[in-house]
Amino acid sequence: MTGQTRAVNARVPPGPLETKWERHKFDMKLVSPANKRKYTIIVVGTGLAGASAAATLSELGYRVIGITYHDSPRRAHSIAAQGGINAAKNYPNDGDSIFRLFYDTIKGGDFRAREANVYRLAEVSANIIDQCVAQGVPFAREYGGLLANRSFGGAQVSRTFYARGQTGQQLLLGAYQALERQIGRGAVDMHPHMEMLDLLVIDGRARGIVARDLITGQVQSFVGDAVVLATGGYGNVFYLSTNARMSNATAIWRAYKRGAALANPCFTQIHPTCIPVSGDYQSKLTLMSESLRNDGRVWVPARGGDARAPGDIPEAERDYYLERKYPAFGNLAPRDIASRAAKQVCDEGRGVGPAGLGVYLDFRDAIQRLGAGTIADRYGNLFEMYERITDEDPYRVPMRIYPAVHYTMGGLWVDYNLMSTVPGLHVIGEANFSDHGANRLGASALMQGLADGYFILPYTIGDYLASAKLARVEANGPEVRAIEADVAQRTQRLLAIKGRRTVDAFHRQLGRIVWEKCGMARNDAGLREALAEIPQLRAEFWENVAVPGTGESLNQALEKAGRVADFLELAELMCLDALQRTESCGAHFREESQTADGEALRDDEHFAYAAAWQYAGEGNAPLVAKEPLAFETVHLSQRSYK
Repeated sequence: MTGQTRAVNARVPPGPLETKWERHKFDMKLVSPANKRKYTIIVVGTGLAGASAAATLSELGYRVIGITYHDSPRRAHSIAAQGGINAAKNYPNDGDSIFRLFYDTIKGGDFRAREANVYRLAEVSANIIDQCVAQGVPFAREYGGLLANRSFGGAQVSRTFYARGQTGQQLLLGAYQALERQIGRGAVDMHPHMEMLDLLVIDGRARGIVARDLITGQVQSFVGDAVVLATGGYGNVFYLSTNARMSNATAIWRAYKRGAALANPCFTQIHPTCIPVSGDYQSKLTLMSESLRNDGRVWVPARGGDARAPGDIPEAERDYYLERKYPAFGNLAPRDIASRAAKQVCDEGRGVGPAGLGVYLDFRDAIQRLGAGTIADRYGNLFEMYERITDEDPYRVPMRIYPAVHYTMGGLWVDYNLMSTVPGLHVIGEANFSDHGANRLGASALMQGLADGYFILPYTIGDYLASAKLARVEANGPEVRAIEADVAQRTQRLLAIKGRRTVDAFHRQLGRIVWEKCGMARNDAGLREALAEIPQLRAEFWENVAVPGTGESLNQALEKAGRVADFLELAELMCLDALQRTESCGAHFREESQTADGEALRDDEHFAYAAAWQYAGEGNAPLVAKEPLAFETVHLSQRSYK
């Protein structure tokens, strides 16, 4: 694409916020049951969003092709989401409602999300719980039989449903069994060990993908009538993150380079509750569930350089800094705020642990109040995981935690129907940008993924299919062959370099640049330095990366090289997005834009929009379209959790 940017149209339906979705469902065109079998939908990714979408679309009668680079759909990274899933059922009778969940999410995202999408998410949240209970998901229950709830950051009510510290795994098993039922019926054609390497855009519409078999190296195309990307986030651009090592950005980046706008890439979430970095040998970081902040108290020594064991530091010499700074929310302050507060006390020299980059998460008071047995019932597997990794018993000594990259609120831009700027390309879950604004509240990722897959996409994709006039596409047609040739050429180029530096060495260096200059805090000088350093590193990569082996067999170095090549391009767009957004909002904290007491200072006059970046061709600066964000129901205000 060259020339001027294309405008983006969110296609938000008219009418009152509370009735938009219900009215829109009626106004959308339907595909009759007899015609659904005529359509083929390709779903890439089998986490919560992808598995729920594939199972539901197949149950409705569509032909579905499922693509996953795992050996089984149940291996998706959704299993790592531990703490819970939000829903506005108000079981504790503590004042929750659809509107309160909507309000908390808009506020938690620092007023940088689309109101209509967020309200719809809150509206369908209760349906998700009913669906999952019917599938047999073993949510925790109270003595009387009702599902149990606990609190999470950014809310003053208990709305988070959970299955100990394994909520993501249990929810995925529910979606997985629904998906396997359809695979068993022959209604879903599942292809494991396949990685999407490009998007087939034919006559301006998404009509399929090009993928590589990770075992044999064979490149093949899958064609259909619509494509759904459910491929997760791009947090691994930082190298060290809580994401699974295989998580990557290739699917959405290939789509971006085929014309799909990518929105708000600088909105990357730093999670406050991770096990600190312990050495350069690490390839990933471990998340400790945010649910731990319900009963754990966060603190550091009151004075810098205090190296005493935590049990030797008396109460008067401890700083429970979240409770001090944010008394209304305390340890349940939202993730972006809690992360920056941890960084601040460590920068002051009051951090704990070998490198001084850690704070305590202490369960002493909760164990004394409730008993070790109750704490074990709530968090036992998390405590066990922590002890296995650190060789420290959190029942006896406080956990040590520090912020780490966890989630990406940015992603491919989608309209109200979850369709990108490429007609026919729908994007769901973390791969899109739609629901979280500048900061995701805890326990909302599972909610969004399942809402998109079970209750939103099955309606909206039908409207597209019923409206579009789709010509037949041949899998061996010239347009398909041309894109396959692009994929083959890129692969051969990587294999032909024969350099001396490993892929991981380049990835680690890129991660340091992005973490230091586009991480928890950003400033103009640092972002400009990153925008100078990343192109230089990318040029060196294409001259000196070592990719042994061939493309005709299992070659994990080749897989990683392709992903890191895309990260090297995406990182530059992240920094460019962060540079042009000269405000602080949510997880995007510009040091030049803060209040007198160090909180994020938004600029609603100039930046109340979603930045939808569009590819303008090799060597050209990307273009940006700005989708204005109108706040008609929740009035803009300075976010406060004090």
